[in-house]
Amino acid sequence: MTEITLYKTVGAIAAELPGAAEIFRRHGISFCCGGDVPLAEAAEKAGLAPASLLAELDALVQAAGRDAPEETLPLITHLLTRYHATHRAELAFLIPLAQKVERVHGGHPSAPTGLSETLITLQDDLESHMMKEEQVLFPMMQRGGSPANSHPILQMRDEHNHEARHLQTIEHITHGFALPPGACGSWTTLYVGLRKFTDDLITHMRIENTILFPRFEAAAAAH
Repeated sequence: MTEITLYKTVGAIAAELPGAAEIFRRHGISFCCGGDVPLAEAAEKAGLAPASLLAELDALVQAAGRDAPEETLPLITHLLTRYHATHRAELAFLIPLAQKVERVHGGHPSAPTGLSETLITLQDDLESHMMKEEQVLFPMMQRGGSPANSHPILQMRDEHNHEARHLQTIEHITHGFALPPGACGSWTTLYVGLRKFTDDLITHMRIENTILFPRFEAAAAAH
């Protein structure tokens, strides 16, 4: 797993570690617009002991991916059923809900203006990404390790970075999923759903980046 250090930026940690965003929100640490700050500096600015904040994040590292099977073939099945299918279903629900909230509350200073457009872009990018995995990369992996896996893995890693930037945009547009006083049920449901979706996507990418992909990269390097 990727090591979390005091020198890593809060933006990178939030994009890679499930649950880190919630810890940063709780401590008032900006990881979107101010995400290029090292963890130690961010902790000190928030009045926290850097070692204490690092310990909180380390606990998340230990928990990340615990629900994922260890064997490669069951792990691929888990990614397809737990994440690919779930992302598709949740985005199909969240996009029209975001459109409704933007339409009804467009005049509110906290309105998530541009959220539905960002979600549609993310949906398009993510669908293309998942189809490449389902039709090309995962079948190659299911047939075993090969140097031919290297190029599609590199492409998937690069696309993960693009998806992480979409998540940062969502964080910015929603003001950290902060609901205004008296927010209606639709607005509340939207932000609850978005929190779950974004944390799922971060978990999904982390499992691939730190567990699945390295197995095949190592096999390719050995050839």
